[in-house]
Amino acid sequence: MATIEAETTKEAVLVTRDEEPVSRTGNYEPVRFNAMKHGILSRLVVLAHEDHAEYGDLLAALVEEHRPGGMTERHLVEELAAIIWRKRRVLMAEGAKINEGLRNAVNSPKSIMPSAAPFQRGMSGENADLREVLDATPSEIAERQRDAEIDLSATQKAAAILRKGGPKAYTKALRALIQESRDWWDEHVEEEEYPATIEGLAQFIREVLEPVCIRMAHEARFAPAIKAQTLGEGLQAHRLEKLNRYETHLDRKFERTLAMLLKLKDLRGA
Repeated sequence: MATIEAETTKEAVLVTRDEEPVSRTGNYEPVRFNAMKHGILSRLVVLAHEDHAEYGDLLAALVEEHRPGGMTERHLVEELAAIIWRKRRVLMAEGAKINEGLRNAVNSPKSIMPSAAPFQRGMSGENADLREVLDATPSEIAERQRDAEIDLSATQKAAAILRKGGPKAYTKALRALIQESRDWWDEHVEEEEYPATIEGLAQFIREVLEPVCIRMAHEARFAPAIKAQTLGEGLQAHRLEKLNRYETHLDRKFERTLAMLLKLKDLRGA
């Protein structure tokens, strides 16, 4: 009988150690996942398309950190995991809203580019691709600025040569242009849009080439402002207001739940 009682007592102690806080034994590893096994919220918090393993890792880390003793503390730990998981969703929703706003913004260069430099002329946004501005690195932007200024300077020099006139004005003006501008001029001549004369080249520069060069120089010069304007309009902070309020609600709920958990642990320790 003494042996049976001893074995029964030993089994009771083992059961008690599995159910009660393990802090008494100092070995928490065997029961660190109990909150996951017995959790009520775990099956409901994670949606079907979400990563259950990622949520499990989050919950296990919180269990390891707080080492809950008893069902109430386990529930509070799981509540903390649920709040963090919901905050993750809020950030994903915020990113989705911003991306949607950016998509709409990059498709509206005619409104964004003049707004980026409202006191500059020639910022129509015509045929502009804001994606190139957003993707450009600082060094690429600097290179575009140099190229645009060189192109504009060459165009203005050619126009000045034509105004001055002379027997070789046409040839000198063509030589003053950069190669891309000369190629563009040749295309217009081949299509018979302008005659290959001093007057025709001067008209082409005045009506087509110089306005384009001015626009490109402005767009390159104000690229950082255009990028900031695009990001600012794409952000659309007013659309994030509800998400921000919900995030604040989750923060307060997290604080209350954590305070309750710590208070229970203190009472249990006392």
